[in-house]
Amino acid sequence: MQGELQHIVDAVAARVGRPALIEDRRQRVVVYSGHTEPMDTVRRASILSRQTSPEVVAWFRRAGIMAARTPVRTPGCAELGLLPRVCLPVRHDDLLLGFVWFIDAGGTMTDDDITTATDATSDLALALYRETLLGELASQRESEAARTLLVEGPATRSHAVRALLEEGVVAGDGPTTALVAQLVTAPGGAPDDVARIALEQALVHTRRWIGPRAALHLVRHDHGTLLLCAPRGAGRPGPEAVATHLDAALCHATRGLDSVTRTVVGIGQTRPRLAEGVRSYDEAVQSARVAVQLPALGRVVSWSRLGVYRVLSRLEGEHLDVAGVHPGLARLLRDEANRVLLETLEAYLDLAGNAHATAERLRLHRTTLYYRLQRLEQLAETDLKDGNERLCLHLALKLGRLTGDYQPPR
Repeated sequence: MQGELQHIVDAVAARVGRPALIEDRRQRVVVYSGHTEPMDTVRRASILSRQTSPEVVAWFRRAGIMAARTPVRTPGCAELGLLPRVCLPVRHDDLLLGFVWFIDAGGTMTDDDITTATDATSDLALALYRETLLGELASQRESEAARTLLVEGPATRSHAVRALLEEGVVAGDGPTTALVAQLVTAPGGAPDDVARIALEQALVHTRRWIGPRAALHLVRHDHGTLLLCAPRGAGRPGPEAVATHLDAALCHATRGLDSVTRTVVGIGQTRPRLAEGVRSYDEAVQSARVAVQLPALGRVVSWSRLGVYRVLSRLEGEHLDVAGVHPGLARLLRDEANRVLLETLEAYLDLAGNAHATAERLRLHRTTLYYRLQRLEQLAETDLKDGNERLCLHLALKLGRLTGDYQPPR
């Protein structure tokens, strides 16, 4: 099938007298002819990586290529390293299958040239339809298997594992770790199609870096999942290294996208078998959720290092209530004037009530520290000599961070 597409793109390029490149409808490079200058930065990067960057995808979509049924001239963009182009949408029964692209740096591609190119692509729609159908069927089977592993019951998950092993999608049924890549948007916003393309590109790029048959991936509404399911050793990177690579790939893929303000990666604990990966996935989701709420933890957050947030992140809706843990502290949180007292208390409790260490960390005189703590005891109606009170206060502060009720400077 790939040979048929290569023959078509070479024939189109020869007829028009300029290089051609074919993408699928998600703007992933399928095949291209031999290239000569002029060739811009975007074309070189597309050929090398076999994909188009999300910021370039967004540029072309703003030019109207997704709805086009006739050739479109797209403008250049110096900032993106992009020369003007002519885009021929490829459709089969009005189903968009992909695009044929020609660089038109000097605007020399005439309407007659475009007609010639369009005529030369008469066989392309059917060939690309078959290629797309076969590719998407394989991708859909893998996606369905990954989804089954994350949401279905034990028996169904075991059946999915057997199918993945029989089809050779994964190398073995061994230790499994879930990573969750979360896209953070502005309040009230949601990731758009271009952002999800960027997310999938980062996941696929990381899978290639890990090596063949070592992972599965799945893109959901606002996050993506990577299930690492290859035996350790033989040069395979561990979960932390993979998460770091995925974080870098996400930063690169989402660069310049207005809809994404930040990205985080959560890491679940490793489980012995692929069918048990759902538990690791749940932990990775919670880790990413905490990382979104608490940027100070960094962009890569592991469940094993979350401390008390492992418990607090499990609380839902009505249970996320600081007043339910310590009413006195909840009253203090309502008044910005108490912020210094709260920050002092948190440092004191983080350091296990060590006054000397707290004074050093906050650069306070010991007398000032004691005054602040006494004042807080009065306002919150608490007693810091009571171990149960200290526990409740500490939990309430951490819960306040998770809910956003308590947001000290980073």
